[in-house]
This record gives sequence, C-alpha cells and structure tokens, in this order.
Amino acid sequence: MVVEAHQLFLPKPPFFSPSFPSPPPHFSSFLFDPSSFSLALFHSDSSISLYSSFSLSSFPPPQTTLPPPISAATFLLLRNPNPNPITLFLISSPLSGGSSILLRFYILNTARKAFTPAKVVCNHSDLKFDPSKLGVVFRVSHGVSVKLVGDINVFALYSILNGKIWVFAVKHLEGEELKLMKCAVIDCLLPVFSISVSFGFLILGEDNGIRVFPLRPLVKGRVKKEKNGSKKSLNGGLEKDKMEIKKLPLRNGMINGINGDVCSVDGSKLTCVETELKFASNGVLDERIENHTESAKLRFVRLRQDSREGIANFVAFKNKDDNFESIKIPAKSAKATGMQALSSTKFLILDSEGNLHMLFLASSVHGSETPYHMKQLTHNMKVRKLAVLPDSSTRSQTVWMSDALHSVHMIAVTDIDASANQTDSKDPAEKLVHTSVVQAIFSSEKVQEIAALSANTILLLGQGSMFAYAIS
Repeated sequence: MVVEAHQLFLPKPPFFSPSFPSPPPHFSSFLFDPSSFSLALFHSDSSISLYSSFSLSSFPPPQTTLPPPISAATFLLLRNPNPNPITLFLISSPLSGGSSILLRFYILNTARKAFTPAKVVCNHSDLKFDPSKLGVVFRVSHGVSVKLVGDINVFALYSILNGKIWVFAVKHLEGEELKLMKCAVIDCLLPVFSISVSFGFLILGEDNGIRVFPLRPLVKGRVKKEKNGSKKSLNGGLEKDKMEIKKLPLRNGMINGINGDVCSVDGSKLTCVETELKFASNGVLDERIENHTESAKLRFVRLRQDSREGIANFVAFKNKDDNFESIKIPAKSAKATGMQALSSTKFLILDSEGNLHMLFLASSVHGSETPYHMKQLTHNMKVRKLAVLPDSSTRSQTVWMSDALHSVHMIAVTDIDASANQTDSKDPAEKLVHTSVVQAIFSSEKVQEIAALSANTILLLGQGSMFAYAIS
C-alpha cells in the first residue's frame, strides 16, 4: 500500500476583538459534509470559519466567518421538494443571557460558492424569525450547552437544561427562504451522552446502550381522525363527488396526516386524502396517494424518552432483553458516546470505555416489532475518535479510528450476512463481525478530530495543523 500525506496550511483564525491582548484562538475541531465537500472549522473562542468547498492542493481564506458565541452546529441536506440537494449549515447561540436559543441557517449558494444567511418562515408560537439577528428565536432556555444533529430534511436539538429533544423538519421554499416546522418533542428522563439522526432513525446514546426512535412517527405528527360521509371543499360547500385536493402548508408542514395525508383547510379542521409514506434508503420520503377522505386535526408528537407506545427501543451493550422494566443498568456501566452510520441497517456505536459495537437495524420500520441487535467488535485500541463514510453497496467497509493521541488505524469491517432483516434462523447478533487493521498512521501531533473524505482518504486535525492522508 502507498500512503500519500498532505499538510494543509490553515489560514489565520478570525480575530473579533483586536483590543483584547490575548493571542488569536486556535482550531479546536471541525465538521465535514461529504455531499458538498463543505468544511466548518471551530476555533477555541467558539467562532467558526465556514468553507463552501476545499481541495487538498489549496486552502483559501474562509468564505464565511461566524462570530462567537456559537454553542452547536451541524450540516443539513434538503432533498424535498427540489430535485437538486441543497446544503444548509445550522448554528445555535444563547440569546438574552441564555433565556432563549437563536437558530441561524446558512444556505449554500453554488453559483457564488458561499454560504449566505437564509430567511426562515415559522408557524409556531415559540418560534419567531428575527431579521435583525438573521435567525430564529426559539423561546426556551439555552443553559450551559445544547447539541445539534442533522440529516436529510430533519434535524434534532437537545437541551441538557430542559431535558428535552426537539425534532424539526426544514423545507426549501424559494431562493434563500426556508420553512421551519416543529414536529416532535421528547422528554428525557435519563442522561443522554450522544445523539444521532441518520437513515430515518433518531438514536440516543445512554448508559449501557442506545435508544432507537424511528423518525417517521416523530415527523409525521399526531392526527385525530373523524370519518365523514361527505367532504367540504375550500369554499365551504359540500360535495359528494371526489374533490380536487390541493397541497397546502400545514402546521407540521412536512408530512400531513397520520399517514402523510394530503389535506385541504376548513376552519380548524382538515379534509384529507390518506397517503402512505415510506423512507427510502437515503432517508427521503416517498408518497403514494389513496382515495380515502377523513377530517383530521394535526398536532406535533410529544412523548417520553422511555416511551412504552411501541416507538422507542432500548438496546443494551451487555443485555439482550429489550423490555424496559427488565433492564438493570450496572453501577459503572459504559456510556454510548458516539454513533456513526455504516449503512441504512448498520451503525457503529462507540462507548466511554473505548469499545466499538455494531448495531443492526431492519431495512423497514415497524415500531417495536423492528429487530435491533448489538454485537461488540474486536480491536486492540481504546477508541476515542471515529470516522466512516456510509456505503450500503458493499459488505466490507473502511472505518477510521483513533486513540486521540498519536495514532489512527484504518480497519476493514466485514459482516457475514449480518443484516437484521434476514429470514434465516440465526440471530444476526450471533453472526461474526470481522475486523482487520489495514493501515496505521502515526501523527507528530495529538489527534483532535478526524473525518473520512472518501473510503481511502482521511482528514486529520492535530494541535494547530491539519493533514490529509490517502491510502492506495
């Protein structure tokens, strides 16, 4: 194998307080979006340098600099209703002494090759776009810290102070205008150490395992239905024949009705044509309309972290019993501190003891009937950093892991027919998961962050320097 190394010469960090005698802040971490090749560099003063794209041969000054304080950030991809994906960058900041949260959206303008602030439309009483602040004011307390995670059309916000997770959907209207829709809130009664939104699942890292929420029941909202013999048209007249149904922006905006119904508005009620919504492998929703009309009232989903409604499933590291009442957490149990998707049915889970676990999911979601299984991987490193590029087309995938000291291992993970929706009698959790170290990289600086640029290329942030390694 041939290892090719590139050192990227980082630009000087933005300095927002020239009168302050301290030196400029250094780089502390980064986020990388493989779909647009965008990069966000975080500075020690919580400011961000945002790049719309970069190459290994050159590192120009950042196109956008975001001043502190910034508490959390994530990339988000919009694929509906536009055929071409749109990349968003979302940040959160404390507002008014931490009494509120400010959410600012930046949309990637491919023509100008830069991120620009987006105008956001909100239809909820506790969400209001403030043009002077270029963001949405969310009227909940910020607290010490919050977490943001995004995927396709959906992102989640976790507030430690409030003990809640909010699930939002975002829709592109036109130009640089977006619509923000609050879909669900989860009351957290147990500590959450990490959170992930990917491939149609919301995954929470907890003590001794993870908790899995299918996104579809959270995003579609709750609907109270009343069947009617006749239908009301938009002008209030009764019609016995099939009426023309128009798509209108509703309160939860993204998925209308209990199965994604397409609805018309009449006062406080909706006349809906029932639809069936399915998550494709990339997390995008597909819609099929059936002729069935009902009257419905929409409201966003509210549930507990340990919900017994058949939505959430807990999967323990060392306990196969998924019954909520039978799970006993050891006094010194490992915490799930990180999650990375390998594919739509397989996730890597990192625990606080440096161990890796493989989580197997089904390709289709059926609430509590979905089989979830966990299998620990064998490796000889206490893992602290993890990077992988999801790929459903191969059964052998490359995983990058680091001890956060001076070494990075490239390993190949191969599962033997380990998808959780197989019909054979063997438990997927009992099938072998093979790992082998393909290559090791040793860095002169301690590793702060890693990200997979491709299956064979990694981006590494040291203590002041950034490197890219390509293995062929």
